[in-house]
Amino acid sequence: MIYFDKVTKIYQDKIKVVDDLSLTIEPEEFVSIVGYSGAGKTTLLKMFLAEETPTNGYIFFESTDINKIKNSKMGKYRQRIGTVFQDFKLLPNRTAYENVAFAMESAGKTDAEISSDVPHVLNLVDLGDKMWSFPRELSGGEQQRVAIARAIVNQPDVLVADEPTGNLDPHNMKDIINILKKINELGTTVILTTHNKEVIDLLGNNRVITMEKGKIVRDKNGGYQL
Repeated sequence: MIYFDKVTKIYQDKIKVVDDLSLTIEPEEFVSIVGYSGAGKTTLLKMFLAEETPTNGYIFFESTDINKIKNSKMGKYRQRIGTVFQDFKLLPNRTAYENVAFAMESAGKTDAEISSDVPHVLNLVDLGDKMWSFPRELSGGEQQRVAIARAIVNQPDVLVADEPTGNLDPHNMKDIINILKKINELGTTVILTTHNKEVIDLLGNNRVITMEKGKIVRDKNGGYQL
């Protein structure tokens, strides 16, 4: 499904952040990309999201060369990818329901689809009883669950989670990982970045890719060592 072919990213200050990297991610995989800060994890995701352009190499999503997608079709491409970040990025003056509904409105969904799908996806992340709460009324873990609901409500093929547990305590971290596993079991490809060994331990035997200085130094199922 996703293929990085000898991808290199060099910034203007001549720092090589990703270095001749090749990687394949299959449909419905749960892949964790780990490594210290500066290893190139986030840059890799930004290139997949077409927020950054590789200096060299190619990135394919199915048969599509991401770098050749026209600006007029970029929105449609990104609708196939849900994104979750460390800092939630919720709209503070909208309820949990409204935050999720906004993603559907932006995708051109009908009122009927919104009224049907938003409660369903909030129940999926165990927030059915908090749908009319504002972000300030929710814990950090609950806010991240709203962010996950927003990311998956349009049924993306891939969910990208960039350090999604970075601001959470161990209890909430476990809840978020269990929800991501549930989403993956329902058929969504999940790409997670983290530097937290506890997160990897919670994921069991899923695939773990370790990066150092822009290169893949380890790719195996289960375990995280640097």
